[in-house]
This record gives sequence, structure tokens and C-alpha cells, in this order.
Amino acid sequence: MFSKEIYEKRREILKKNVSSGLLIFIGNTEMPMNFADNTFPFRQDSSFLYYFGISEPGLAAVIDLDTDETIIFGDELSIDAIVWMGRQETIQSKAEKSGVHNRKDFWKLSDYLKTAKDKSQKIHILPPYSAAQRLKLSELIGCSILEVDTYVSESFIKAIVKQRSIKQPEEIEEIEKAVNVSNEMHLLAMRMAKPGIKEYQLVSAIEKFAVDNECRFSYPAIMTIRGEILHNHFRMNTLKEGDMVLNDSGVETALGYAGDLTRTFPASKKFNSTQKDFYNIVLKAFEDSHSIMKPGLNYKEVHRTAALRLVEGLTDLGLLKGNPEEALANNVHTLFFQCGVGHMMGLDVHDMENLGEQYVGYTQDNPKDTKTFGWKSLRLGRPLEEGFVVTVEPGIYVIPELIDIWKAENKLKDFINYEEVEKHKNFGGIRIEDNFLITKDGFRRLGKGLIKTVDEIEELRSLGF
Repeated sequence: MFSKEIYEKRREILKKNVSSGLLIFIGNTEMPMNFADNTFPFRQDSSFLYYFGISEPGLAAVIDLDTDETIIFGDELSIDAIVWMGRQETIQSKAEKSGVHNRKDFWKLSDYLKTAKDKSQKIHILPPYSAAQRLKLSELIGCSILEVDTYVSESFIKAIVKQRSIKQPEEIEEIEKAVNVSNEMHLLAMRMAKPGIKEYQLVSAIEKFAVDNECRFSYPAIMTIRGEILHNHFRMNTLKEGDMVLNDSGVETALGYAGDLTRTFPASKKFNSTQKDFYNIVLKAFEDSHSIMKPGLNYKEVHRTAALRLVEGLTDLGLLKGNPEEALANNVHTLFFQCGVGHMMGLDVHDMENLGEQYVGYTQDNPKDTKTFGWKSLRLGRPLEEGFVVTVEPGIYVIPELIDIWKAENKLKDFINYEEVEKHKNFGGIRIEDNFLITKDGFRRLGKGLIKTVDEIEELRSLGF
């Protein structure tokens, strides 16, 4: 946990941004995999972590804006639990470390909320993102499952997004810890990878490295020779000469802050000529797009810059044709770049995604394009602000099924050289990703830095065999 003063200050800021009522924080609980005592790894709700810092299942918290009272609800261990688990630090002790001195048993929360409803107090909740949360809220509030959503509070959501979007120094320090461990994890994978090894062997090795450094994956690692599949979690392929390996993986620290990096490298010691050509196109898109970031710049421009560089590079290679600006205006880039170029990052690897992309990644003045292929997958499309932490991750994804559909329709034939595209139909995919802090005058790359040029990667690969 951070110091109690940090959590107290966070809650004070929050209270000033919501006018009245009860702010309800439902912590996560342990979820059974196949029977009650065999659970999935526990991860606390991120907003609960942000304001209270306690990574313990079965908790809830209330901030009563009308009485200026803050309570943590949670049950202390029974003697039966102590027999099995041993003596643990009490909830009361953990609450006091968070600056909260009022702890009540969890069962008292439903009575507390009933009293509030009887007094016509406003009850503010956040959007439930799991069935367990929804059921618990239904039970506590005394409403149907469907009625739970009527208590979701836009003012509560907006207040949290406003606060959590701007990362404080202690948060940046934690994120950099995560990024630096992630850096070393990627280097390990580059050293280990060689023809004959399985994808899952690389994942096992980097997960052990994460655990050895008191971290865990911040999301399921993507380690694949099928890099054109954007979120590919199949890990049974065997690396062979001529493959490209895409490693999208990151860790989160004990306090929950995430890193998120991607590198693509050859399974062989060196890139072949085609791989090198495609890789350098993505690298230029990466360098040119992140280099323009600064406060006030709409992140859509970062996406647009990356897309334009991809179009220019693919035009130089002969897969595309015509004027790149005109081609981009017709969204020709989406044949090869179907996703967004990045997202916010912090306590969640896709920061605050559970609160709603319309609040986190966009504003009323900068609404999301929800229909256009490629653009609808952009998670962030608002002006950047000092203190934002974002990823930048352009890529080229050659998806045979998508090419077949476009070719059959003769889609954008004035800009696409389908004969040349067919020659590269089984190329796969490349992505390069780093994490950045938006500063007063521009940006700062987080972490110590991870190799990314062709020469740097080939030098390391030559040492790994």
C-alpha cells in the first residue's frame, strides 16, 4: 500500500467532485474455478485499490457525502478460517493503513443501504463488470438484477475518470517498475526463442521471471508466430525457421500498476528481406506517431500519423498504390491495420475500461466513431493531458480471410495492388509497443527502454542461439 495520506487525499478530491449521496465501492471476491475452495487468482477491483489500497477479497466501502463518513465493510477471520489460513493481518488494521477508522461487518451493509434508501439518499454505484458484482449489488441494494443499472452514476464515473486519468508521481514510479520488469521479460524471450521451441515454453519462462520479480502478468500474454491474429492466446505452435514471433506481454506490480509492451522478432537469427521491409515500415510508423504527442493534441492524430506511415511504406513496397493521403482518407490502411494505435494505461492495462470508453477515451466534444472499420477499435480519441499514461502500438496484420473478402468485392481497387498483396498473404503480423507519460512539453518514454531496431534485435538474437 501507499501511505494512508495518499488514500485520504484521493478520497477528499473525489468527495469534492460528487455533490451528495453515498458512493459505493464493491471490492472483488474470490471466484471458484471448479469448486468453492479452488479459486482463480484474486485481483482487487481497481477503483477500490485506488481509493482504499486493500487487496483483500470480500470487502466493500461507502463514502457518505452527506455525513462525511467513510466505512469499510468486511468480516474478520473466524477461528475456523484461522485454523486453515493462520493468523492474518486484520481488516481493521488494513483499513487504518488506508486512513479509514470505521470498520463494520459485511452483513451490516445491506441495512446501511436500506436506511439510506428510506431517507431518500442518492446511491451511486459504478458499472458492474462481473455477474458476482451484479448479484451482490442486487442483494445489498434490495433491487432486481435488471434494476441494478439504474443506480449506476454518471457523476461518480466522471469524477473517478477525471482523477485516475492524471497519474501522480507515486503511480508513475509503480508503472515504471512494471515497465522495467516487462522490458527484461521481453529480452528473456528474445534470448530463448529459437526454431524447435514451443510458444508456451516462452510464456512459461517469462511468467516465472515476472513472479521472481514479485509481479504477475497484467493480462494474458500473447506469444505467437501468428501475429496477424490480434489477441491470439493459442500457444501450442512450434517455432521454425522463417517465422516471426510476436510477444505482447507485460506485468503488474503488487500494487496493481501495469506495463504493456510488444516486440516482434525473427525465430531465426536474422530477419529475411521481406520481414525487414515490413518491420521497418512499422518501426517508422511507431517513431513518427509517438513523436508528435503533447498536451492538447488529440490522440486521433497519433493514430492517423501511424496509419499514414503504414500506407506510405506499403505503397513503396508495391502492395498499395496511388496517393497515400487519398488512400488514407478512404481507410485503405484498415486492410493491414484494423485496430487502434493505443490506449490509456495505469491500474488497468486498458485503464478504467470497465467505467465506459465514452468517458475514459472520448469526450462529448470528441465522440467515438462506432461504425467505421478500424477507427471503431480506437480506444482513445481525446486530447492528451499532462499526466496521462498511454501506449503507442502500430502494426501490420496480413489477415488472409480479410484479404479474400476485400478482393472478392474488388474493394478500393484504385489503391490496392491485389496481385502483390496475394504474394504476401501468409506473412503474419508485426507490432511494436511502448508506454509513455504525457509531460508538460511533450512526452517521456517510461522505463529504461527496450531494443527495437533491426540491428539491435539481430545482435541480441545472434547471442541467444
